[in-house]
Amino acid sequence: MRTLDSDAAFDAAVELATSGDRRILGICGAPAAGKSTFAEQLAERLTKAGHAVALVPMDGYHLAQSVLEELGLTSVKGAPHTFDGYGFVALLRRLKESPGEQIWAPRFDRALEDSIASSIGVAPEVSLVITEGNYLLLDELPWTTVRTVLDQCWYVEVPEELRHQRLEARHMQFGRTQEEAHERTFGSDEHNAKLIAATAAAADAVVQLS
Repeated sequence: MRTLDSDAAFDAAVELATSGDRRILGICGAPAAGKSTFAEQLAERLTKAGHAVALVPMDGYHLAQSVLEELGLTSVKGAPHTFDGYGFVALLRRLKESPGEQIWAPRFDRALEDSIASSIGVAPEVSLVITEGNYLLLDELPWTTVRTVLDQCWYVEVPEELRHQRLEARHMQFGRTQEEAHERTFGSDEHNAKLIAATAAAADAVVQLS
């Protein structure tokens, strides 16, 4: 498995973006590993270099907060079964198989703790779609289908202590007390992180961040 720094990752993404057909690159990693920031920076750098790129995060397929409350799943929000995985797979397939269409994808708003439909546009000229999320490499349905649609999938790693610090800070930023943030970070989030870490071996490359 390759290890990529930011420059090597950019070069590999350029190769995908200039292959002639639309490609889909997955960026996977545990909560607060930095995958969203990395994916955003990579997309921005590619766009500035003249490539037609769209960033479509998996988080847009979170189940609505009202649904999670109705199903009693609020405390485990972020676990695999709290996403519309089949919907996400259907979107990826459409992005790959129907590049001539104007496609609209949902976006997750952290301030609202909910998804907003049809917020991200993917135009026909887009040659590389970058998607990022926790479960792109998970070997259980429907997630296992995701890997068959991705042309490449990279796994983002950071030191665990830093990841925990970031995660607690994120929870407090969005209204949780320090105690609640700590409990969530080392409770359901940690369970999910271990599940995600077990999928790293299936990645095409590891991106090591600090």
